Amino acid sequence: MTEVVHTPEALQQALAATRESASQGPVSLVPTMGALHEGHLALVRAAKALGNPVVVSIFVNPLQFAPGEDLDAYPRTLEEDVAKLEAEDVAAVFAPTPETMYPHGPRTTVHPGPLGSVLEGKTRPTHFAGVLTVVAKLFNLTGATDAFFGEKDYQQLALIRQMVDDLHLPVRIHGCPIVRDSDGLALSSRNRYLSAAERATALAIPRALATGSLAKARQLLDATEGLHLDYLVTTAPDLSELPVGYTGPARMLVAAKVGTTRLLDNAPIEVEAPTN
Repeated sequence: MTEVVHTPEALQQALAATRESASQGPVSLVPTMGALHEGHLALVRAAKALGNPVVVSIFVNPLQFAPGEDLDAYPRTLEEDVAKLEAEDVAAVFAPTPETMYPHGPRTTVHPGPLGSVLEGKTRPTHFAGVLTVVAKLFNLTGATDAFFGEKDYQQLALIRQMVDDLHLPVRIHGCPIVRDSDGLALSSRNRYLSAAERATALAIPRALATGSLAKARQLLDATEGLHLDYLVTTAPDLSELPVGYTGPARMLVAAKVGTTRLLDNAPIEVEAPTN
């Protein structure tokens, strides 16, 4: 049975009940902000495949929202989320309050470094400090030995790997492939903001990525009425710049706004040598 807990103490009690001995064993964590969809559930299933107790955190983290962003409007569907997680037989749902997570306010944060100031960080300069801070706290509070994140938020995943490496955190990070709807749109809790017409417009994003070409993708997106491109870039898989003349695996990342909804997506591509 899945237990829903709201404090670190209750979480530890719930995890202890899943263990045969009193010793602390491995724990798999799936951090979320709720409004769960099949992409989140794919992470849960990957976590369960390890055989460890699985904790899913549900916390809309105020630190990663800037003034004027959608913190207040962000969907909160705890009852529905818990029902989905009970069906997946997770050990515990950790749903803390902001007061539990930040009893003294946001006085200590994790700085993301240069990688946190590009792409998403260029227009959201405080975002990744908020993300890394809450993730580090969740690692500590849950005692996670493994944590699962989707590749849709590719820069976030890269920064979490960086934090774990730089701070020597004893957590294995598992990146899981993007889950897409039948029409190709990457699953996101924010997709529910899209009208039917806006969703049709947004489908230009996965189509652009599917070209595998930066020039073709830009041409397609620039020609899509109602889509406002924030950035479209190709980088190395670790998000470093591609050297001149590079060939091999790379990542194409895009951010665009359709209506009032900002959408992110990315895909692996292969950079080939130009043909004469």
